[in-house]
Amino acid sequence: MALGAADGINENYAGAEDWIFLGTCGEDCMATSEEFRRLAQYGVATIYEAGQRRGLIDIELRQIIRASRVAGPAYTVLLGPKGNRAVHEAMKYVAPGEVLVIAVEEPEPIALIGELLALQAKQAGVAGILIDGAVRDLDAIGELGLPIWARWVRARGAAKNDVSSLDIPVEIGGVVINPGDTVILDSDGGVVVSEDRVGDILMLAEQREKNENAVRPRLAGGEFTFDLYGLGKE
Repeated sequence: MALGAADGINENYAGAEDWIFLGTCGEDCMATSEEFRRLAQYGVATIYEAGQRRGLIDIELRQIIRASRVAGPAYTVLLGPKGNRAVHEAMKYVAPGEVLVIAVEEPEPIALIGELLALQAKQAGVAGILIDGAVRDLDAIGELGLPIWARWVRARGAAKNDVSSLDIPVEIGGVVINPGDTVILDSDGGVVVSEDRVGDILMLAEQREKNENAVRPRLAGGEFTFDLYGLGKE
């Protein structure tokens, strides 16, 4: 399904089929919009496998907008315990097309994003939001159409007096995410690709996709991956 401003999506979003939201970035960015599109279409699992199984955000994530996909450069936020003051501040600085990445020093099920912050993020044109914490106001966010991935869903609110930082390296799910790294999110979770690896990863993902496409007709014809992959050989 193609989405655009007329469908309630901010004009800064690059809506495409299957709810794909694409990132954009400035002159210093090493990746292009076309590369973000291809990363989103290949998806988390293919990019993770093509990248030698590196960069996986290895936690369970709730995909708030079903079937949504995101690929774009990270704008990072690091929060102190139980607070979300820096998320409010980040809304002033996050650029259109960026993926807002919210990390927490001590993750727990406290809502770091709700309807009002989601509305600001949408107006800012963010490609999507990754939260190492909770989200609330799901019905309202669903109406906004803002792609969000969160660790939990909870109504419990955050304080606003925490010590926090913007635009610095953060860690979520065992992977370090630097500002500007490409974050890919879909129904399988999330994976991170550093700026300097995007081109190489895309080439490897393309080859992996070709290999899988060649196998599919044989599986449909009754053959087995156990045999095709030589898994029975000593």
